[in-house]
Amino acid sequence: MVLNTSLIILSFILIYFLFRQLYYISNDIYWANKDVHGIFSKILIFFLYFGFISMIVQYFREDYHFPLRYLIYIGITATIRFIIVNNENSIQTLWLAAVVFVLTISYLMLPHPEAKND
Repeated sequence: MVLNTSLIILSFILIYFLFRQLYYISNDIYWANKDVHGIFSKILIFFLYFGFISMIVQYFREDYHFPLRYLIYIGITATIRFIIVNNENSIQTLWLAAVVFVLTISYLMLPHPEAKND
């Protein structure tokens, strides 16, 4: 009960920060901010909040269980977003691409979600 209540409170806090980030992004677009890197960073943060909120929603949909495949989805998409926003250092980008590769291989090693454990 404490975990569920904490997750609901956390989701409301994350929703607040999500809409605050959306407000900042819309302000930058409205005022024609020329700092494209800054806008992309804000969009990255927006999608991270969205990912965490969807993770909490998925926890409740899966009957208080969070499958590992969703964590891997979030890891892959967050790493790819980070590569898109921060790609100045080629060695770091190479390591992050290796992380995406390892996460993809680990996802493929997971049992299929429809497989029944009889």
